[in-house]
Parts: sequence; structure tokens; C-alpha cells
Amino acid sequence: MSEQALNGGAEPAQQPTGPQFSVEKIYVKDVSFESPKAPLVFNEQTQPQINMNLNQRVQRLGENAYEVVLGVTLTCTAGEGEGNSVYMVEVQQAGVFGLAGFEPNVLDALLGTQCPNVLYPYARQLIADLIQAGGFAPFLLQPINFDALYAEGLRQRQAQQQAGGDLASSETAGNA
Repeated sequence: MSEQALNGGAEPAQQPTGPQFSVEKIYVKDVSFESPKAPLVFNEQTQPQINMNLNQRVQRLGENAYEVVLGVTLTCTAGEGEGNSVYMVEVQQAGVFGLAGFEPNVLDALLGTQCPNVLYPYARQLIADLIQAGGFAPFLLQPINFDALYAEGLRQRQAQQQAGGDLASSETAGNA
């Protein structure tokens, strides 16, 4: 017989030990689909160009709760000049994550890599559904390496800090 059955179905009271990561809630914060040239665009025979823009926001909600919003904007254009937009999809996929017991640098890395990794499949599916509902051929976004994006962002932040530090020390040296 299991321990749970022996205790009358109640889970044994255990205090969590060590770092804790949990997904509390996943939801759509904002969504938009525009196709300004529909229905004329359906008759065009040009090769579309797709441009994707990613962004991320993190907001602390409580001691161990964070809202992470992954913004994905997909713009499809065809031809040259103004008015060449075929469609534009904007999705802000959000989640509330519980993170406790992590060092600040590890916490930053989790918020910048693991949280978007959890949110991206939801945003990806919603974008595919919106494009198809807009009358266009199905389009599935490719997987994204958020670890590499985070590492690049970290490298850029460090370079900016060093440049700022070098500037401050050169200004100090110039004033001496």
C-alpha cells in the first residue's frame, strides 16, 4: 500500500528544500492580427518576405513571483514600396513563474532562458493559428535558442558596462 493511502489520502507535509522553479500560470496578454490588403492580397503572385522581432519583459510580482512576457511580432511583406504589408501578427504570451532560492545571476539566467522556453511554444501555436485563420497558408515558426540569445545579450551588457567604465576612467584621468 502506498504512503498516501496509509495517511488517509493526505500528502505528507514536506518543506521544500533547495531552489524552486514553478509555472504558476500561462496566458495571452495581448494579440493582434492585421491584413490591410485583404482580399486583394490573395491574388498576388509575389514572394513574401517574413521578418520576426522578439522582445521580453520581466516584472517582479512578489517575493518569489515573476511575470515574464514574451513578445513576438511577425511581419509578412511582398513587393517594394509603401503598402507592401501582407499581414502582421503580434502576440504577447505571458506567464507567472515562481522562482525561489536562486543566486541573482542564476535567477537572471532562468528568467532570460527557461521562462521564454516555456512560453514560446504557446506563442508559436497562436501565431500559426492566427495566420491560418487570416486566410493564409500555414506558417510554423522555427525553434529559437533562448540560451544563445541570452548569452549574446549578456555579452552586449558587459561590453556596454566596460565601455561606460572605460569612459568614466578616461574622464577621471583627463581631469587629473
